[in-house]
Amino acid sequence: MEKFTEITGAAVALDIDNLDTDQIMPKQFLRGIDKSGLDKGTLYNQRFLADGTPNPESAFNKPGFERAPIIVSGPNFGCGSSREHAVWGLQQIGVRVVIAPSFGEIFYSNCFNNGLLAARVSPEDSRRLLSVISSDVPTEVTVSLRECRILVPSAGLEVAFAIAPRHRTMLLEGLDMLESTMRGIDEIKAFRSRHEAAFPWMTGLAGKAARVLKSRSS
Repeated sequence: MEKFTEITGAAVALDIDNLDTDQIMPKQFLRGIDKSGLDKGTLYNQRFLADGTPNPESAFNKPGFERAPIIVSGPNFGCGSSREHAVWGLQQIGVRVVIAPSFGEIFYSNCFNNGLLAARVSPEDSRRLLSVISSDVPTEVTVSLRECRILVPSAGLEVAFAIAPRHRTMLLEGLDMLESTMRGIDEIKAFRSRHEAAFPWMTGLAGKAARVLKSRSS
């Protein structure tokens, strides 16, 4: 995955609590068999009117917000179903960071598995950020993963965000889940050795079970 260290760009304020994955990626846009074209459905009801024309009130459609890389929203962002398409769609419209007080658990994991930064801030800092980000004129925001800081220079505002060390390393070094797991292969092998020494009767159980199942099916 692409490494992430810091990004500066326009932020879109979505002052919405419990913005679920069906709102982020409505079900009618999930008919494909790959990731292509998801940008058309991402936040569709925010970006478009009922007749399919761009919503002039949406910040996403205003000058200077084209492919804005940062979203600031309310708590429980990404709750609802486990559809990974919600993350893929956000990335396809240019989003690299979502800032919120809390996230849906599965959506949160999907973000880091795909290289999207989910920056968790306190409820108080979320309100402070939303209060200084304009929906009419782009507000420049800098998100530094190295420092775990969010800066809004025009408002003189700086807040911290929380992130687990594992997730931070994944983004900084551009690691997916497999690559991140393989970095600990020596520890995994050491644990296996200790476990097999303590419970020798469990050694190779998975392989034995697979052979039994194969023999029964043949």
